[in-house]
Amino acid sequence: MKKIILSISVIVLLFSCKSKTNANQFVIEGKLSNVPDQKVYLEQMFFSSKDPEVIDTAEMKDGKFEIKGSAPEEGLFRIRLEKSGGGFIFINDQPKISFIADLNDTSIDGPVFNSPANQMFKNFIKNIDSRGRELEQASKLLDSMQKQKGMDSAIAVQSQSILAMQHSFSNFINKYLDTVSNPVMAMFALGYSQSVEPEVLKATIPKLVTRFPKHQGIAALSAQFNEAMARVNQPSTPNARPGIPGVGDMAPDITMNDAAGKPFSLSSLKGKYVLVDFWASWCAPCRGENPNIVEAYKKYKSKNFTILGVSLDENKEAWQKAIDKDGLQWKQVSDLKGWENAAVPLYGFDGIPYNVLIDPNGKIIAKELRGSGLQSKLAELFK
Repeated sequence: MKKIILSISVIVLLFSCKSKTNANQFVIEGKLSNVPDQKVYLEQMFFSSKDPEVIDTAEMKDGKFEIKGSAPEEGLFRIRLEKSGGGFIFINDQPKISFIADLNDTSIDGPVFNSPANQMFKNFIKNIDSRGRELEQASKLLDSMQKQKGMDSAIAVQSQSILAMQHSFSNFINKYLDTVSNPVMAMFALGYSQSVEPEVLKATIPKLVTRFPKHQGIAALSAQFNEAMARVNQPSTPNARPGIPGVGDMAPDITMNDAAGKPFSLSSLKGKYVLVDFWASWCAPCRGENPNIVEAYKKYKSKNFTILGVSLDENKEAWQKAIDKDGLQWKQVSDLKGWENAAVPLYGFDGIPYNVLIDPNGKIIAKELRGSGLQSKLAELFK
C-alpha cells in the first residue's frame, strides 16, 4: 500500500503545479511572541517529495506581519521564519486567517491558525501523536518482556494488545477518510493509510469524489488510486518493474539455513499454498502481527496450507527466542544478514512485516496480507 500512496502523491503534485488562473486570494495576519524582527515566507506544500515553493515574502516587525497568497483551491501551506527556523503548517480555508504563536511554546497546542479546517488539522495531529506514543510505549514494553525469562504469557497478551492498537488505528484512519468534512484533511489523512487494507480503501476513496465534487485534487487522487489498484491486481508484464515480482508472477525461490543450520528451499513446498512471511525478532509490528499468523496457521494447516518464515535478524539467539516465545511452529529460515538478507532484493519490499501468498504452482496470488485481510483471503481460498 505504501507504493500506491506514493504514486497518488505524484498526481497531486502535478495538479498543484498547474497554472493558478482563477486563483482564490487569502491573507494571513500573524502575531508572534518571543521572536526578533525578520523576514517571513509563505510557502506552498505538496503531497509529495517536492520541496516547498515560496509564493510570498513579508517583513515582521514587533512580532506582527501580513502575508498574502493565492491558490486554485484549498491546500497545505507553511509560514516559515527567516532566522528562527522551523515552520507552521496550515490550510487556506478562509480568505483571512489570524495566526498567533509563541516561539517558546513548542507544544502541539501552541500555534493557532484561527479557522475551522486548521482546528480540524490540529485535532487530527493530536490524535495521531497520542496513538503513536501509546504504540511506542507498548512496543518498548514488549521488547523489555522479550529480554526476560518466564514471560511467555505476558508476551502473548502484550502482542495481542499491540495488534489491537494497530487495528484500531487502521479503523480510525478509514473512518476519518469516510467522514472528514475537509478535502485537504482527507488527502493528508490518506498519508497515514498504509496499514488500511487496499480493498477497504477501494470502497472509501471513491466516496471522496462524491463528497468533494469541486476539488480537482481529490478527483485526480481518486483516479490515480484506481489506476494503482488495477496495476496491483493485474499480473505484471515482463518489462514492468523488472526483477520485482507482482501478483500473477512466479515467486522467486529462496534457499537459506533454517534454525537448525540446515539449508531449506521455498521450492520444496511446491504443491501447497504457502504464506512467505518476512519478519524479524526486533520488529514490534511483526511481533504484534504474529498472533494473527499463528491463528491462521492453526486453522488452515490441515488444508494444504503452510508458512515459511524468512527472518531479517542478525542475532541467531534473538531469532530463535522469538520463534519459541511467539509459538511459530512452521519452518523458519534466515541468512542472519538483517536488511542485507538475500530475499529483500528478490521480492522488492522496503518494510516489514511483509508477505506474499503463493499457490501450489508457485505463483503469487496476493501480497501484504495482515490482520483480517489475511483471514479473509484464506477463508476465501479454503471455503
